[in-house]
Amino acid sequence: MIGPGTGVRVYLACGVTDMRKGISGLSTIAQDVLRQKPASGAVFVFRGRRGDRIKVLYWDGQGFCLYYKVLERGRFPWPSAKDGAARLTSAQLAMLWEGIDWRRPDWGAPPARVG
Repeated sequence: MIGPGTGVRVYLACGVTDMRKGISGLSTIAQDVLRQKPASGAVFVFRGRRGDRIKVLYWDGQGFCLYYKVLERGRFPWPSAKDGAARLTSAQLAMLWEGIDWRRPDWGAPPARVG
């Protein structure tokens, strides 16, 4: 994904978001629900009802970028609506974007030592 680098603040809008919303509607949610400035340089992530699509809103300094991803299979892991908002690290955002459960990543076996 082309976008923000490491160390960026990432906010999830917990629960369900209407995926028909565009930049203006998502910016309003970031401001009114998440209590953050949409043009602050933070990343805002929203998930639809079915759980197979997310939208990522990001201000790059010149304008808003809106990324949209639909999974062919499976659902994006997501906190419940009662959590309100969640903070993620940029590494957790990368896992989320790939459909990996960022809350419980399975790292598998450590690499084998050679020699």
